[in-house]
Amino acid sequence: MLSSQELCATAKANVKEVDVEQLQAAIAEGARVIDVREPGEYAAGHIRQAVNMPRGVLEMQLNQHPDVAGYEDALQRIAEQPLYLICRSGGRSALAAESLERMGFSNVFSVDGGMQAWEEKKYPQVTGE
Repeated sequence: MLSSQELCATAKANVKEVDVEQLQAAIAEGARVIDVREPGEYAAGHIRQAVNMPRGVLEMQLNQHPDVAGYEDALQRIAEQPLYLICRSGGRSALAAESLERMGFSNVFSVDGGMQAWEEKKYPQVTGE
C-alpha cells in the first residue's frame, strides 16, 4: 500500500514539472493556469490569472474553463496550449497532471513547490474572488 506521500512522489516522477520562475515567465506570455486547491484555499490567496478548479472535480469541470466554455470541442481547445496546474505544495497538481495526461493532454505542467514556492518568491497574489 502506498502512502499519500509515495503516491504524490510517483506522480511527480511521471509528469512534467516547472518551477515558479518558469511559471512566472509563462504567465507573462499569457499562459493558462488552473489552481487545483479547494475554494477556501484559493480565496485565501491565488495567482490573479489562475482559474480555480479543485482537483476532485477538475476532469469534470475542465470543459467549463472560461476560455473554452460553450464550445462543443472545449477539451480540444484547452489542450491546444500549455496548461499549468498549481496547488499548495505540488502534490495535488502532480496528481491532477497525471490524470489529465491519461485523458490525452500532452502539454500539461505541474508547478513544483506550488503556492508555497510562489509565496517564498514574494510573487503577487490576490485574495477573495
